[in-house]
Amino acid sequence: MLPSIKCQSCSINQLCLPVMLVESEIEHLDSIIQRKKPLNKNEMLFRAGDDFEAIYAVRSGCIKSYTISEDGVEQVTGFHLPGEIIGLDAISREMHPSMAKAIETSSVCTIPYSKLEMLSGEIPGLRQQLIRVMSKEIHDDQELMLLLNKKSADERLAAFLMNLSSRFASRGLSRDCFNLTMTRNDMANYLGLAVETVSRLFSKLQDRKYISIKDKEITIEDMTGLSKLAGTRCN
Repeated sequence: MLPSIKCQSCSINQLCLPVMLVESEIEHLDSIIQRKKPLNKNEMLFRAGDDFEAIYAVRSGCIKSYTISEDGVEQVTGFHLPGEIIGLDAISREMHPSMAKAIETSSVCTIPYSKLEMLSGEIPGLRQQLIRVMSKEIHDDQELMLLLNKKSADERLAAFLMNLSSRFASRGLSRDCFNLTMTRNDMANYLGLAVETVSRLFSKLQDRKYISIKDKEITIEDMTGLSKLAGTRCN
């Protein structure tokens, strides 16, 4: 569908599986990757209970992962940006335990896991990168636990914004000015806060000159202050 897109020319290849691979190895990896038409806003990538057949690398846009409890309550578990891998949590049970959908027009690379597993046996660098990606997912889960265990609602929102700032910066984008494509409802759900609380906190952060907001665009005006509130390092 998108024949012109190759790992070698992709703008995020240094954030994705091709990291640490030489040109010939990237070509092998590229040969198994499927690139389909973009997902529209609210279109599902996979559902809980679907058979595990592939992992997905976000190429553009943003994908939300979430679960639904037995009583129908949604819990947002992550927002995945370009260069990040989705679906690794399905490997052990060979079935997706969560759901994933686009929160804006998004494109993904579909990587059949059986082929990836075979290829990683032939390419040590790819195997190492897979382990690195899995380790990062474990680390991100731990970060989420720390985030949700922070004492105050202010700290949670500040830490969320600082986390996004760092992730955008790693993509060569602005660390102090970016769009929040997720809804206030989704942010509140993810942070374990009420929607009204999140709205109040955004206003509070603006009043304290930490941030400014224009539509969905967030500008961090005081990186040091926001970082201190979040309890994170300001690089």
